[in-house]
Amino acid sequence: MTASSSLLEIEDLEVTYVARGLRSRSFRALAGVSLDIRPGETVGLVGESGSGKSTLGRAILGLAPVTAGVIRYRDRDIAHLGRRERRALSSDIQVIFQDPYSSLSPSLTVGDTLAEPLRAQGMAGRDATARIAELLDLVGMPSDSVRRLPREFSGGQRQRVAIARALALEPALIVCDEPVSALDLTTQARVLDLLKEVQQRTGVAYLFVSHDLNVVRVMSHRVSVMYRGEIVEHGPAAQVTTAPAHPYTQRLLLASPVADPRAQAERRAEFARTRPQTENAA
Repeated sequence: MTASSSLLEIEDLEVTYVARGLRSRSFRALAGVSLDIRPGETVGLVGESGSGKSTLGRAILGLAPVTAGVIRYRDRDIAHLGRRERRALSSDIQVIFQDPYSSLSPSLTVGDTLAEPLRAQGMAGRDATARIAELLDLVGMPSDSVRRLPREFSGGQRQRVAIARALALEPALIVCDEPVSALDLTTQARVLDLLKEVQQRTGVAYLFVSHDLNVVRVMSHRVSVMYRGEIVEHGPAAQVTTAPAHPYTQRLLLASPVADPRAQAERRAEFARTRPQTENAA
């Protein structure tokens, strides 16, 4: 048997949150989810709030309870790793969260924030200082950022720091969980361009989680669409985001904004007309 060409493979994954009360019901957040990510590739994961997309990212990171299925990273099942093994895996798999301010400690300077993962891996002194300078340059931040606190930066700059921290240990895969949804449109475009540039320079792969079909179209090579804990459509980004086959993805496309007010009004009218039909079909 030859080794898989995929960096990450997920097969028939289920995540169920078990109820802890007599009247509570267990909730199955993911049901039979399968996808793969290749080295250096971006796979977009799109769906409405509550569809299960963030739960999938959390399962990959070891933060959600896997009740069935396999998460295979470089041909090794990582679905049920212990705390020590999971910590060791952090150099390979990292995450960028939605809110750049809450994901950074307000009491640590940028230099200390970037030094933490390096120190945890045994790097210190001049090597750590050089690596921090390299990271700041990679994400387009000035070198004097090391002495400043997160509150001294804009939202876009804080997200650049969060990206630098995710890249500190040279991971092969980053889970990007709505990384631009808290930013204004201009800043979103700059951060997306940065993520693409970083991928070209480092070869890192992304699982890019978003509710925005337009953002996913810009970032992704392939796209998976989630609805109620299942993947209902998967394929090349250009196809899925412009000519989707599944009724639910078609509804997402109709709901996405366009620049032309007249076209936007027509799209909203079509969205309202087709919603009951597509929900029944989905």
